[in-house]
Amino acid sequence: MRPAAALAVLIFALASPAGAIDATVTAAPVSRFKGAGLDEPVHKLIFRGGLTLQSRDDTFGGLSSVTVTGPDQRIAFVSDRGQFVSGRLAYDEHDRLFGFIGVTIEPVQNSSGAPLPRQYARDAEGMDTIWRDGVAAAVRVSFENLTRVADFTITDGRPGGPAREVAIPQWLSDLRTNESLESVCIAPPASPIAGSTLLITEDALDDDGNHRGWLLGVNDRGPIGYVNSPIVNPTDCAFLPNGDLLVLERGVALFSFVMNLRRVPAAEVRPGNLMHGELLLSAEGIEVDNMESLMVHQTPAGETRILMGSDNNFNDWQRNLLLEFALPQ
Repeated sequence: MRPAAALAVLIFALASPAGAIDATVTAAPVSRFKGAGLDEPVHKLIFRGGLTLQSRDDTFGGLSSVTVTGPDQRIAFVSDRGQFVSGRLAYDEHDRLFGFIGVTIEPVQNSSGAPLPRQYARDAEGMDTIWRDGVAAAVRVSFENLTRVADFTITDGRPGGPAREVAIPQWLSDLRTNESLESVCIAPPASPIAGSTLLITEDALDDDGNHRGWLLGVNDRGPIGYVNSPIVNPTDCAFLPNGDLLVLERGVALFSFVMNLRRVPAAEVRPGNLMHGELLLSAEGIEVDNMESLMVHQTPAGETRILMGSDNNFNDWQRNLLLEFALPQ
């Protein structure tokens, strides 16, 4: 629900890389969700608050996926118009999210180091971070329409530079729709498939009507499935530190958006398996928007949080909505 509180303008003063622009983002708090107040339970999660984000810069929006890109709450979104939107999540002394600051918007580049030339090639939908020796080294991004996966170097918390394409199966490359490769996530050290990349399609179904997926890994490589649910399709995924998988689902019913969040046990995420997720959270109508982003991260106080965000499709009637939750202890 749109909060009535006054917008707090958060202006940053960070140097920007070449080709990037600076954006001033305003944030308004979201303090209730499905009748619950801050720190109250909602289904199987604890609501920790949220924000709606706005900017006068017309390149801000369309936020399709989000990932951690460095220390001090540095994150980046990728947009479906081919932009990296980098900045920091700001928390107050009570560990409450209150802003998105230090925002830089930079075009996603092709392998030659030039901005992607056509919208058909810019439709980025999924993103996760590649960690090396505990340092965020690169992001791995999935694209629809011109379906592919590519890596981009992280510098000072900002992804960018020339694309380095990642080999994917031909059946995935042949999907030339805006409902193809929606989700990408990389398994953490605690996972049985640590270091492997999980790809889940939005609406590419197998013979049994379930979502097709693929695991990219040295030892864990091959097909994997995700159970199809009525109305909703998977739009993003993220691993918990213990290796369990979270899948964000989004759909439309009676002219309003629907959102589900499901948890898949770590042991189910393996080649050849059909993954079933336990429902952690479900919402629809004014409580949510076009939910497409999912990230697991730690706050300054050290709590593990689940952050979900919406893609406003650059429409005035939709929101850039962020919602934060914690798992019960």
